[in-house]
Formats: sequence, structure tokens, C-alpha cells
Amino acid sequence: MNAQSNAMPESFDSQRIAPAVTLAARPMYWSIRRELWENRSIYLAPLAAGGTALLGFLIGMSGLLHRWGVATLHAPGQRESIAMPYDIAAGVMMATMILINVFYCADALYGERRDRSILFWKSLPVSDLTTVLAKACIPFVILPLLTFAITVAVQFIMLLLNSGVLLAKGMNVAPLWTQLSVIQMWLLLLYHLFAAHTLWPAPVYCWLLLVSGWARRATLLWAALPIVAIAGLEGLVFRTSHFAAFVGARFIGDTESIAMGPDAFPTDPMTHITPGRFLSTPGLWFGLIVAVGFMAAAVRLRRCQGPI
Repeated sequence: MNAQSNAMPESFDSQRIAPAVTLAARPMYWSIRRELWENRSIYLAPLAAGGTALLGFLIGMSGLLHRWGVATLHAPGQRESIAMPYDIAAGVMMATMILINVFYCADALYGERRDRSILFWKSLPVSDLTTVLAKACIPFVILPLLTFAITVAVQFIMLLLNSGVLLAKGMNVAPLWTQLSVIQMWLLLLYHLFAAHTLWPAPVYCWLLLVSGWARRATLLWAALPIVAIAGLEGLVFRTSHFAAFVGARFIGDTESIAMGPDAFPTDPMTHITPGRFLSTPGLWFGLIVAVGFMAAAVRLRRCQGPI
């Protein structure tokens, strides 16, 4: 009886904790859903970019197949020629993700102040912290995963089309699949998306979020103005451009810990994933600390700012 009586409160506590966790996560879930509803370009633009890359591949596939032959498929250096369309498709998708992140972050908090919908959203039982974190989830979680999924789908369709044409011509498709190493290519792509284009440029995206919550118009201009001013001052005084190079490297994900070599693409099978080296980079943690500071300032600004 004592054992049963001791077990009953624990079961009741676990039943109370589970709904509490669910209720706490629900505002975040619906806040992210809200961002997807209000900003359809988050998923429409990557889909359009993927469709464009696939169309370009279809147009150029006939010329590519003319250059291929049974002997060249087995050539040691043929991998670059075979993988080039797949690398271009991945590059288009990564560039599209960067552009969406920039324009989304610059409008994330500014848009709701401009159309005065902030009055409605503040009337709901959703904290400013939850709202800002939900907006930050778009460039840091949703878009990288969405870009990865669309890129994988596009490259897989390209691979099937290549295989179908080769089979129709009576050629062996095994060298095609062997040269590409699609599983390794996709793992490298996922790593590169989160390392180079999510975590490394985090302070840039959070800076745009902060300016979006402060500026009354032209958010991109106000976000770029301090950078241009500091870079110009450095150039006039010291005749150097270190600050501009630093910001540019942050923006495009250029860091030695994830560098692929001068001529290598991020999904090249010769690339080695080094997450330990990347995570131990001081510049990464310095950037994340700065990003958290920008995020905290953005939360405070949303609490204080009203409609424009």
C-alpha cells in the first residue's frame, strides 16, 4: 500500500508536467506557423529556384550527354564534369537561401509595425521573446532544412533523368551513381548549410532582426549604413579594409574551419567534415555571443516599439 501511495503522486506529477510542456511549446509552434502563413516566399522562392535549376538542367542535358561516352564515364577526372550540374543546382539553392534570409530578417519586425498588425499580435498571450525566437527560427532552422530537402529532391530528379537517358542510349548507369556518391554529397550539403550559412553568419541575421525592430523605414539601408561608415573610416585612416572583409566573410560563410579548398565545392567527395574544428573556432562563439546580444536587444525593442 505504501509503495502504491508513493507511486500515485509521481504519476500525477508526470501527468501535470506533460500538458504544461505542451502548452508552453504551443505558442512557439503557432508563431512559426504564422510566419509561414504571412511570408509565403519562405517556401515559394526555394521551390521556384529549384524548378529553375531543374529546367536549366533539362535544357543543358542533351549537350552534356553528347560529351559523355562509355569510356569517359570511367575516366578518373570525369567526376567534375558529371557533378557540375548538381553543384550548380546546390549553389543556386544556397544563394537563394541567403537572399531570403536577408530580406526576411530585414522585414521580420518592421513589417508588423508598418501594417500595424503588431497591435493585434501583442493582444494575444504570446510573449515578445517567443515572437522574436519564432522569427529567428526561420533563418536558423526552417530555411536550411527546407533548402536541403528541395536540393535533395532536385538532385535526385536530375539523377533519375540522367540514368533514364543513359539507359535509353544503352549505356551503363553504374559509373554515374558511383562518381556522384549522392549520400555523401547530401551529408556534406547539410553540414555546409548549417555550418557556413546558418551558424557562421548568425550575427549578420540577428543584426538585421535588430534593425528591423528599430528602423521606421529602409531597414536594409540602415543596416548597411554603419558597416559602410566603419569600413570607410578604416579605409581613410588606416588604408585597410579589414572590417569590410570580416563582415563579408561572415555573410558568405567564409571561414578556414569549413574551407573546402580553392577549387573544391562543398559537396565534393574529397571534402572532409570537421565539426570539431568548426565548433572549437573562437570566431564562431564570439559571433554567437554577439548574435544573442542582438536578439536580446530585438526582444526589448519589440516590447517598447509600437506601430509606425
